[in-house]
Order: sequence, then C-alpha cells, then structure tokens
Amino acid sequence: MPASIGLMVLAWLVHGLLLERMSREFVESRLKDEVAFLVHQIRTSNGRVDTLQTGDYFQDVFHHAFAIRSPSGTIISPEAWAPLLTPLIESGNDGTLRVHDTEIADAPSDILAYRKSFQVGETPITVIVSEDLGALKRSQAELHAWTAIVSVLLILLLVAVIWFGITLSMRPVVTLKAALKRLQDGKISRIDVQSPEEFQPLVEQLNQLLDSLDQRLERSRDALANLSHSVKTPIAAVRQILDDKSHPLNNDLRHQMAARLNDIDKQLEAEMRRSRFAGPQVGKSAYPLKQARDLLWMLGRLYPEKSFELSSALPEESRWPVEEHDLNEILGNLLDNAGKWSNSYVELSLSQDNGLTRMVVTDDGPGVNENEMTSLGQRGLRLDEQTPGHGLGLAIAREIVERYGGQVTFSTASGGGLQVTVEIPN
Repeated sequence: MPASIGLMVLAWLVHGLLLERMSREFVESRLKDEVAFLVHQIRTSNGRVDTLQTGDYFQDVFHHAFAIRSPSGTIISPEAWAPLLTPLIESGNDGTLRVHDTEIADAPSDILAYRKSFQVGETPITVIVSEDLGALKRSQAELHAWTAIVSVLLILLLVAVIWFGITLSMRPVVTLKAALKRLQDGKISRIDVQSPEEFQPLVEQLNQLLDSLDQRLERSRDALANLSHSVKTPIAAVRQILDDKSHPLNNDLRHQMAARLNDIDKQLEAEMRRSRFAGPQVGKSAYPLKQARDLLWMLGRLYPEKSFELSSALPEESRWPVEEHDLNEILGNLLDNAGKWSNSYVELSLSQDNGLTRMVVTDDGPGVNENEMTSLGQRGLRLDEQTPGHGLGLAIAREIVERYGGQVTFSTASGGGLQVTVEIPN
C-alpha cells in the first residue's frame, strides 16, 4: 500500500509536468498557425494592412491578441494589451516570446507570443499573436486538481477492495482459530470445520497430531495403571515382612524381600522401556547416515572378527522424521542381532523413495527356516537357546516401527542369511 501511494504521487507529479509541457507546445503551435494565417491575409492584400478586417475580429475568432506593424502604422487588438505587445514589436527578435510577472491594468500578467517579420515587396511588416497563459494555467490547475482527487478516490477504492479481499480470504482462518479456541476450552475433541482445499492438509495434520497425543496419553495411563497394580503386591509383601516384629530378618526372609524387590525392579524396567518407544515425538528428526556410522563403528569393536558395511545413496544432510533414540533402538537391535548370527559380514542399506524411509539389514549367517520366519519379532521368543540374549531385540525394533506406522518384514538373503527390511512412511 505505501508503494502504491508513492507511485500515485509520482504519477501525479509527472502528470503535472507533462500537462504543462503539452499545453505550452499546443498553444505555441496554434500561435504559429494564426501568424501564418495573418501573413497569408497580408500578402493577399499586397501589404495593405488597412484593408484587413481588424478591430475585434481576430480576438473573437481566435481568442488571441495580435499586433501588426507596418510603415503606415501599428494595429494592436485589444488595445489593453498594447503595453505588453509594443516592447515585443520593437525588440526585433522573431520566434516564441514569453512575458510574465507584469502588473498592467486590464492586461494579463503572463502571456506567450509568437513574432514574425517579413516583407511584401519593399514593405517590412511585423506580426505578433499572443495568448493569455493565466486562463490556461487556471484550467490546467483545475484539471490537475481533479486528477489528484481521482487518484485519492482510486487509492481509497483500492484500500477498500484489498481490505474486503483480505477479510474474505481470511475468513477460513478465523473459523479455524475459533475451532482451536473451542478445542482449547474442551468444547470439542477434534477440528471439524468447513475450510478451503488449501487448508484441508493443515486440519488433517492437526487432527492426526491430536490422535497421536491421545494415544500416547492413553498408553501412559495404561502403563501407570499396570505399574501400580504390578508393584502393589510385592510392596505389600515387603511391608508385611518388615511389620512382623516377631520374626527376625533371617536369610530366608532376606531372600524373599530381595525377590520381591527384584520383581519391582523388573516391572519398572519394563515400563520404562515401553515409555521409550511409546510413539514419535512431534517435530523430532534424525540424521540416519551419522547414526548408522556410529553404530557400525561400535558394533565393529564388539564383533572385531566380522565386517559391518554401509550402503546408501542418501545425501549427507538427509533427515528422517524419526527420533534419534528410536532410530538407534531400531538399527542397534537389528545390527546386533545380525552381528550375533553372521559368519563374516553384515550389510546395512539406507534409502528413501516413494514417501518411504527404508532400512535393510543383511547378514551371511545360517538364516531362518521359512516355517519359523513368521515367528520372528515375537517378544521373548528365541529360536536358538544356545546364543546369549533375551529374545527382545527384534520385538523391540518391531514395536518401535509400528508406533511410526511402519512395518518390519523378514526374508532370506541372496547369500542364505537373514534379511530384515524396515519401512516407515515419511
């Protein structure tokens, strides 16, 4: 808006300058034409100026003042202009002449004149035609003022149109703001407003965020309820032992208390592990290449006899919409499991296409039978009891991936080992 007003003012100033220039050029052109007409009339009369129809004739027809000088005399019409035109006749300079800031009664203060000297035979004649610029300037100022008025009206109209357009286009935002206020006040649980197509993705994302927060809150409440119920019995048993003053704390009682406290510790650890992968945290992301290199370096020290390789075409600054801790849990459990079972190498492949982030872990170990492939990832399940572990690694990775709406698939690698593929939508 300030730029528009500035342009309007600049255009108005330029209009004034151009109007003055065009008016001067137009008046000068008319004066030349009228001088040419007078010269023609005088030549036609063979220089006999007294035979011309003078008096107020030229003033009434052309609305201009004129002066004609010949050896027989000088004719000036109207006579009130004589003090202005007489010096111009005697100046001897032909062409356009300007006289301004004069103070003569019944005569204009600013005139533009055109003077031409010529001869008819041996008779020298001088002709001057002039116009009052004061009247022209008043008309010009009036036109310029009307231009300013129209410009101001156009600016006001532009302001009104812009205000109306912004108000109309922002109405969906006002509706969405009111819906968010009702949501904050607890009057609604989801945003359900009629909004333009451009706002639909925003409304859907907000509703998805609310769904995610509700799910996490529900899981937290369930976890607290489970934890409260689980630790209540062991705590009651320990308290009973401590309250029974008739029996000293012998070894059996100490073992019982230790067992109960161990149950509480296990339950707390399990619930804390669940809270770590309770779902994605909004606005968090991770650098997959950096974390993958760090994990491969650490596992290379843990299994020095095996080779851990990384294969990826991702740019170094790539970011995935996964929390760093969750990505470490997924990759760490999958790579650790592959390191235990591989013979000589483990390969990690990272890619991103078609709206999916993909992680593929391949080893050259003995692999898994087809009939046992569907059992992989179940909590606590171990297909080989001889290998150290608790059967939780693949289950933890699967649970975290499912929290992000992804999936984990198991297949046989080309070399006979196990291949685990993780796909998470962006």
